[in-house]
Amino acid sequence: MIVTEIVELSKKKVRVCVDDDICFALYKSELGKLAVEKDVELSRETYDRIMNEVLPKRAKLRCMNLLKSRDYTEYQLAMKLRQGLYPEEIIDGAVAYVASYGYVDDIRYARSYIECAGRSKSRRQIENELTMRKGISKENVRRAYAQCSEDDSVADEEEVIHRLLEKKHFDRQNATDQECRRMAGFLYRRGFEPDKIYRAIGLC
Repeated sequence: MIVTEIVELSKKKVRVCVDDDICFALYKSELGKLAVEKDVELSRETYDRIMNEVLPKRAKLRCMNLLKSRDYTEYQLAMKLRQGLYPEEIIDGAVAYVASYGYVDDIRYARSYIECAGRSKSRRQIENELTMRKGISKENVRRAYAQCSEDDSVADEEEVIHRLLEKKHFDRQNATDQECRRMAGFLYRRGFEPDKIYRAIGLC
C-alpha cells in the first residue's frame, strides 16, 4: 500500500490517501509517529492500527462530543463524520456504538420533534422533514407518531389549522373569496388535508 497523497486540511490535520482510493484524516503529529510519508509504502500493520484503533476511537469521541450540545439523528451523525473524512465502516461502527448506549435514538428524536413542530405544522410536513432532512426512516417516524398518540402528546391537525388562522388574523365570517383561496393555498402548501382546510375556513 502506497501513500499517494498528503494534503493539508488545517493547521493540525491532513488528508491521507492510500493507493489513490482510500482516504482519511490524521493529525500532523501522527504522521511521524505512524511513519506515514508521501510516496512511501504503508505497512499492513500500520494501516490496520489506523483503521482499527486510531480512527474508530476518534470517531466515537467525535460522536460523544457532538451529542453533548444537542440531539442528533443517526443520519446527522454520519454526515458529520463524513465531513471529517472517516471511512464508511468506521462511521457505521461509531454510530452503532453511541446508539447501543442510547445516546442517539431516532424514534426519541422524532417524537420530540413531533411534539414541538406539531403545534404549527401538518403531519405530512413533519414526516417530510424527518425523513428527507433528518434521515429518519418512515417506519421510525410512524412508531414515533404512534407513541405520541398513545399519550395524547400530538396536537390535532384541525386545532393546528385554527391556531394558524388566528395567527394570520383570518376572519372567516368576513373574508372575501380571494382571501379564502389565498389562505387555503397557504395551508395546503404546509401539507394539511384539503377537507380539513375547507372545514376550518368555511364556505366563502
